Amino acid sequence: MRVAAAILAAGSAQRFGRDKTTLPIDEKPVWLWSFEVFSKIEAIDSVYVVVSEGNRADVANQIGPVAVVLGGNSRQESTHHAVSRAKLDGFDAILLHDAARPFVTPEVIDRVLAGLAGGKSCAPAVPLSDTVKRVAPNGDFEQVSDTPARSTLRAVQTPQGVLVNDYLAAIAHDATEGTDDLSVLERAGFPTFLVAGDPANFKLTTPADLQRLSQRATPSMIRTGFGYDVHRFSDDPARTLYLGGLAFAGEQALDGHSDADVILHALTDAILGALALGDIGQHFPNTDPQWAGASSDRFLVHACKLMSEKGWSISNLDIAVVAEKPKIMKRAEEMRTRIAQLCGIEADQVSVKATTNEKMGFVGREEGIAATAVATLFKNP
Repeated sequence: MRVAAAILAAGSAQRFGRDKTTLPIDEKPVWLWSFEVFSKIEAIDSVYVVVSEGNRADVANQIGPVAVVLGGNSRQESTHHAVSRAKLDGFDAILLHDAARPFVTPEVIDRVLAGLAGGKSCAPAVPLSDTVKRVAPNGDFEQVSDTPARSTLRAVQTPQGVLVNDYLAAIAHDATEGTDDLSVLERAGFPTFLVAGDPANFKLTTPADLQRLSQRATPSMIRTGFGYDVHRFSDDPARTLYLGGLAFAGEQALDGHSDADVILHALTDAILGALALGDIGQHFPNTDPQWAGASSDRFLVHACKLMSEKGWSISNLDIAVVAEKPKIMKRAEEMRTRIAQLCGIEADQVSVKATTNEKMGFVGREEGIAATAVATLFKNP
């Protein structure tokens, strides 16, 4: 049996908002990750990439025009083009794989190939962990009609392996648009089968999936920075104490060239450190009069701007404050919200903790406040 594979990368990605198949993962486009996996499988004789007019030239530049198939106006139409090309090239079977599933493994592919070798059109699938209900619209609600047994349900993945002649006969019988490739065969009465899939073989469907993508990123796509700052208390009654972007009215202020917000200074240094861009003193020297009395909000926003320009985003920020006074944790939630606003992230990505120094050292003697911060960043896909 001669077997081909097709990486389907011609979709419009309407739910995603842009062509997700061209997004870089560790400097390689999404579609190329699965293409390279299929290309190393000895049992697969040829690998096509099904493209749109928009990405046709870019794909051809990387793998050559011979392996490029122009897709259609729908996924099923693109699949039909790929299967027809496989028929023209003399292949008996073809594996059809979503380009937006970049983490497919050789083990999953081998299980589908084994099914094809036995004359079975098949696809990988995983059991459902959630209960599924059938519903019907009912005003502002959806009325449940029944609850299928979860043990009989599977979430289907790709690659979906089909016998070329069976697929072409099935689509000639009924070309109704389906949600996957096996459904074309099923409508025409051809038997289809499932093999064990892999939960890690997930599909990029919405922008929220980028977070899952970052969790599978290589170490070069994750960076951590550490920041530390300390300021003594000021004797100037006209100064205001600022911590974490908040004013603490009535409390003794900290001394410094700017507003001396030790928390935002430590955070700024943590982000700059993760980016290997020096420290806060290099960007905002205390010898420059323009920063006299400046709000530390500006320093943190500047660091986040540099981070965004270099293609990084914040995964989480962890802050620890060491102070005998004032009581930080009474305003911790407000502080988390303010820091999140300055960084353009969610409050649940910011952790604020506080402790005393048990009356030891300069903090224990109530001479000043210290703060540490850790920033974890991930490379934007």
